[in-house]
Amino acid sequence: MIHIRAADGDRRRGWMSLGERTIPVALGRGGILADKREGDGSTPRGIFHPLRLWWRADRHVRPATRLPARAIRADDAWCENPSDRHYNKPVRLRESSGADRLTRDDHLYDFIIEIDHNTSPRIAGRGSAVFLHLARPGFAPTAGCVAMTKANMLRLLARIDRKTRIVIGN
Repeated sequence: MIHIRAADGDRRRGWMSLGERTIPVALGRGGILADKREGDGSTPRGIFHPLRLWWRADRHVRPATRLPARAIRADDAWCENPSDRHYNKPVRLRESSGADRLTRDDHLYDFIIEIDHNTSPRIAGRGSAVFLHLARPGFAPTAGCVAMTKANMLRLLARIDRKTRIVIGN
């Protein structure tokens, strides 16, 4: 089990515990909220499971993990439009798409752990693209994800599988 909680005094920063190890993480700019909404910048409270690793094969070798893994392609994106039938699902990027491109110039999405937030059932407006990914310098807040250093991401990937419980909040 992984437990993620907000840091005392700063709801945008947190701690992730996996066994005896505790690491710093960045959280959403809105902190951890039970009633997650699209665009609110909050990290959803709840119990989730990792579904798949997405990684930039053009930048890194496939990391050791027991998760299903998929290399990110140039046209991979994530649908964040609540009125789209593909909401909160991976899509192919189109010119007219408002989807979030997974091939970013920065390194935030070099490794993405897709979790089962708002997947079954998918409810329009309850939040999309909530991932575990790499942190910005200084652990700047995310748009609602949980972010960590590359070294800690690689350690985490080596230890988790689809049965791992990710508890966010309390």
